[in-house]
Amino acid sequence: MSDKPYVIAAFYHFFDFPQFEAMQQPLLDRLKHLGIKGSLLITREGVNSTMAGTREAIDSFLTYLQSDLIGEPIVWKESFADTQPFGKTRVRLKKETISLGEPVSLTRRGEYVEPKDWNALISRDDVVILDTRNDYEVNLGTFRGAIDPQIPTFKFLPQWTRDNAEQLKGKKIATFCTGGIRCEKYTAWMQDNGFDEVYHLKGGILQYFEDVPAEESLWDGECFVFDERIAVDHNLTPSKTALLCLYCDHALTAEDQQSPLYLRGVSCPHCHGDPRYQHDRPSTARPAAGRTKF
Repeated sequence: MSDKPYVIAAFYHFFDFPQFEAMQQPLLDRLKHLGIKGSLLITREGVNSTMAGTREAIDSFLTYLQSDLIGEPIVWKESFADTQPFGKTRVRLKKETISLGEPVSLTRRGEYVEPKDWNALISRDDVVILDTRNDYEVNLGTFRGAIDPQIPTFKFLPQWTRDNAEQLKGKKIATFCTGGIRCEKYTAWMQDNGFDEVYHLKGGILQYFEDVPAEESLWDGECFVFDERIAVDHNLTPSKTALLCLYCDHALTAEDQQSPLYLRGVSCPHCHGDPRYQHDRPSTARPAAGRTKF
């Protein structure tokens, strides 16, 4: 139990939510009544949110969400703050909780793997380990032996999968992401497209960090997070070295920062010479940190 006055709750949950548009105002009213701030994204396929409030307020809203709206338990992650980290309360309507760029049925998804069982799975010879995160996240760290698709955004993953189908077919595929939402949706797409033995890390990398002792960890480096910390280590301690390129928003390791191609606010090893980045205008090739969750 933390002695800090604000609880920050981050969660997502896939469920059939046909009345989501009609619920926008009632949900906003409830959050404001409880004094909760942050963003709640609601879609036909579920919810995705990071919000902050007092212990009593967060407990009240999550109880309502599980009991009265969704009708089943949800999993959320908590952190704590001395001051309210959000300035506004928003309930946003979207077509999808997170977009893969192609239709996904969500009627069946890959098999959850508990963090305590993850090491055993990814140590098998017949398992392909696939990082479903963006290239700028993977740059800071990943699981040993994992494939990095080197994608700029999640929407590039289906085409990468088609282009690399031969190395994936007939294998058990273990997928992971920061908090679970991307790899869960991706495994649903994979099931739709003929990949049967697919798995995803329950709760994502951050849950793995919480549940698996550091001395047993198969993670190398740090984990990029979409907030002011930039990255955390296995003990969930904020990074002391990671920075963002002020031009392209790519996460930079200590080695990146020593490169002669790193000029603060001008370029880094990842955007220098890249035609997507033109220095006579602000970059639009990559989303800024904080705009994508999980």
